[in-house]
Amino acid sequence: MSIFVNSSTKVVVHGLTGGQARFHGLRNRDYGTKVVAGVNPAKGGQEVEGIPVFANAQEAKAATGANASFVAVPPKAAPGSVLEAAAAGMEVIVCITEGIPAQDEARMYAELRHKYPKSRLIGPNCPGVITPGECNIGITAGEIALGGGPVGIVSRSGTLTYQALYELKQMGIGVTTCVGIGGDPVPGTSFVDCLAAFQQDPDTKAVLMIGEIGGTGEEEAAEFINERVTKPVVAYIAGVTAPPGRRMGHAGAIISGNKGTAVAKMQALTRAGAKVASNPTEAGAMMAEVVKNL
Repeated sequence: MSIFVNSSTKVVVHGLTGGQARFHGLRNRDYGTKVVAGVNPAKGGQEVEGIPVFANAQEAKAATGANASFVAVPPKAAPGSVLEAAAAGMEVIVCITEGIPAQDEARMYAELRHKYPKSRLIGPNCPGVITPGECNIGITAGEIALGGGPVGIVSRSGTLTYQALYELKQMGIGVTTCVGIGGDPVPGTSFVDCLAAFQQDPDTKAVLMIGEIGGTGEEEAAEFINERVTKPVVAYIAGVTAPPGRRMGHAGAIISGNKGTAVAKMQALTRAGAKVASNPTEAGAMMAEVVKNL
């Protein structure tokens, strides 16, 4: 099995007529993802390489039966596109857009939770979600991923998501689903959300979790692992060598007091029973050992 997306997922690409959305949307389709429609308010009725373009997500869903949206539009338009997809009843919404102001993200998240609780937002500012061999929504290169399980991956870092997928593939270890949740301050889907889904998925036997400095998501995940997760968890936290007191990277990498540091996160995860690696390659080796003993 998998979490969030599978071979039956039908995807609408918001902004398909634009450069980035077209490039990644067509790559997703070529991978085998069921990309059934595009959305552009000004270009409804057109086509992009045989994919029909509709004026809005509601029309696209009605015509194609789509149940997922891929939002790859500029920061100013992204919150509106996400909420439009939710209003149309999309079950999964992947937003890769970077640079959405934090206040806009917070308002978008609040409206989603209040008005459209059945719609799951992955992102924004994330690589997306891939169930290898079945469905790829986002910017992950499908050829670096091996499917079939038994490992589920959840990651804040885009680059380290790719490294984890490729290292596991090189060792012949398959993945059920890999979710890049993004590193912005207000993610639509959290570590805890993914851990809960992997815990319920019978084909996911172990979880690889990749975190970063900043925020409290990893510490919240550690508490959840301690209380609710019975499957082995291997974790890596990026940012151990980050200079203290200096802002690093995106807005999610804000450290407050002792919380948010790589060391604090690693300690919390270790106390929760996770195997914590000191670098990404070691995380892959640790997971290989876990899989061998499943």
